[in-house]
Formats: sequence, C-alpha cells, structure tokens
Amino acid sequence: MDEKWAVSASGLVKMFGDRRVVDGVDIAVPTGSIYGVLGPNGAGKTTTLRMLLGIIEPDFGHRSLLGHDRPRDASDRVGYLPEERGLYPAMKAREAIAFMGALRGLDWKTGRARAVTLMEGAGLGHAVDEKIRKLSKGMAQLVQLLGSVVHQPDLLVLDEPFSGLDPVNQERLEKLILVERDRGATILFSTHIMSHAERLCDRLAIIAGGKRRFEGTVDDARGMLPQRVRYTPHRPDPAIRGILPGDAVADGPVGAGGWSFQLPGEGIEALLVRLIDAGYGISGLSIERPGLHEAFVRIVGGQDVQP
Repeated sequence: MDEKWAVSASGLVKMFGDRRVVDGVDIAVPTGSIYGVLGPNGAGKTTTLRMLLGIIEPDFGHRSLLGHDRPRDASDRVGYLPEERGLYPAMKAREAIAFMGALRGLDWKTGRARAVTLMEGAGLGHAVDEKIRKLSKGMAQLVQLLGSVVHQPDLLVLDEPFSGLDPVNQERLEKLILVERDRGATILFSTHIMSHAERLCDRLAIIAGGKRRFEGTVDDARGMLPQRVRYTPHRPDPAIRGILPGDAVADGPVGAGGWSFQLPGEGIEALLVRLIDAGYGISGLSIERPGLHEAFVRIVGGQDVQP
C-alpha cells in the first residue's frame, strides 16, 4: 500500500453511449484523511466512486486503491455505503451488520459482538434485536453504515451518506465518520450538501459536468472569493452611501441594520477613518470569509446545490 495515497486516479473517463459522464477526472486521497467529492446532482460523483472501487471499469485512465491497480484485490479492506440503500427487511439489525462483515471476511461471532458495540456507540443500542423493517429510514441507513465499518476497513467509501437523514441522524453520522478517521481509516465520501463537507473534509474535489473543477482544502476553496465586511454605524443615514464602497448593500431602510460590502483592496483602515471623521462611528464591524457554499456556486457556475 502506498503510504501517501489511499486512493489515486488520473484521467478517468467513462462513456455512457456518446455522453462522457466522467471526463478526465484526477483524484488523490491522502491516507488517513477525510476527503469529499462534491458536485451537483448528475455531476458524475457516483460513477467516479464506482470506477475507483472497481465496480465499473473506466474507458480511459488509471486508478489505484490501497496500493492495488485492480481495486477489487483490496475489497476486504474497504467499507462501502452505496447511494442505493438496501438491507434484508426480515433480518435483525445485529445480524444485518454481522452479515455485511461476513461478506468482507469477518467471522460471524466477532461481527455480532462488534455490531452491539457499534450500535450502542451510535445511540441505537435499543434496536439491536429489532428487524430492519421496523426501523425508521434514518436508523436503517445508520445500521447499513455500521455494517460497512464492522470489519474495521482501511478505507471507507460513502456515496451521498447524508441524503434522506434528519438532522439528528446527520449528526450521528458525522460523529461516526470522525470515529472512523480517529481509528485510522481513510474516509472518501460524495455529497452535494456543502455544510457536511465544510465541517468534515481535510481536502475535497469539486466535480461538475463530469470534470474536476477544483481540488484542495476548504480554505483553498473559500479563498477564491473576496472577504466581505459587515459594518453598522452609530446612526443610520442614507448619505453614508457616498463614503461606503459602490457595492455596499443596505440591511434595512437606509442601512438601519448595517451595510455589507467587499473588503476594499486598500484594506479597511482608511475607510474606517473616513467614516469616523464624518461622524458615523462604529457600532458593529466584522470581516467575514465566504463559506464553502458560496465558493462552490462560483466554481460550478450556479448549478443546483444545497447549503
């Protein structure tokens, strides 16, 4: 296994008919990191993950997974939560988790014991012996996730893992991802919901229209946009617009709630001096970096995305 990269790929291309669903994607996932593949619906995220795992073959390009040029040779060291969820409805939760572990080479007794520990840690201890059909959608999804980690994989691949989960179960899932990272696993997940990526990812790639449009850290992405200033004077007055930058936007009538504008290239100090000299003073001031959501929209050109 390459110590630096858990997953790497160069020039991945996948054609469906005459359409390039994935068009020359490069990815390098550092070992031990949480790495996000972000993109709007239909961007090619799922197809990219399936090529990395060896579920489908690329038409062009090369990929390596846990040091293997044939990804399936490392399948027992991988946990995978596909976008299409599915468990046997008549199976009890503990057995479902143990069964998924057995598919990766884990013995049944160890799988059942770990299933109880995992479910209790995820706040699902009360449902250990419940049948899957009696669980809520969110609980069943978490059970399937636990089944993908019960064999303690070196790499965990999650395709849109937060989709369909309520806020409580989304928080549980985030905690599970962090626990796996702390255990030493590499996490690779896809999403079109920026808030999870912003909180979790060490690095990320943004894919749109089958192409990789960005690769780097969350801070790298946010740094592509200028910082914005939020300023509140002591007294509202429409005449203040003559001092503020041209892009200043008022919050409320005549800026009663303050103003926002792009951080001037000269910095903020000279502007503050002018405002104070004019008698407006400073009731509130903050300089804010744009979030990942704003950076994403800029990178992909405004395609559909959830914050």
